[in-house]
Amino acid sequence: MKLVGLERLPVSDDALHEDGVSRQPEWERLPFTYLARGRAALTVLSAAGLVAFFSPWVHVTMPDIVTYSGFGLARRLGWAWGAGVGWFVLLPTVLSRRTIMHMRGARVAACFLAAVPGVTAGLLLARPPHGSHGVPLRFAFEWGLYATLALSALAVGFGIVFGGRVEDLSLIHI
Repeated sequence: MKLVGLERLPVSDDALHEDGVSRQPEWERLPFTYLARGRAALTVLSAAGLVAFFSPWVHVTMPDIVTYSGFGLARRLGWAWGAGVGWFVLLPTVLSRRTIMHMRGARVAACFLAAVPGVTAGLLLARPPHGSHGVPLRFAFEWGLYATLALSALAVGFGIVFGGRVEDLSLIHI
């Protein structure tokens, strides 16, 4: 074998990546429009969750007639902000993961962020508001609250499998 100067050698696979990770398919950067491995589902669910957060959650008929969205409730009950924040943070969390390993690494965060709106809606259903200072309160829960609960359950399910299995690399279609 002939010896050559180091500057004449081609760049190694390891040197192609600035983080020192060798070139493996699960670390390849996918296009922003990549939709598989739960990425599209979580994106759509988080966007739908944001819509549900601004939709009617509670319709009060006594003492006043007023309808509160998740946003309106959050302005009155500070803990209800968790629903909106959970959906709002889940969206960029999912969209910023561009490799299979990064998607897999964000599973716990995605599940947690998807569960927060469901827990918020569940707490509201389990401990409904009541009248104060002797003033009765009559209300009905609206579709936005139930939609938040359903979207949250679906998003947690997709969050668990976010990124898919590494063994399924042959299924990557870019």
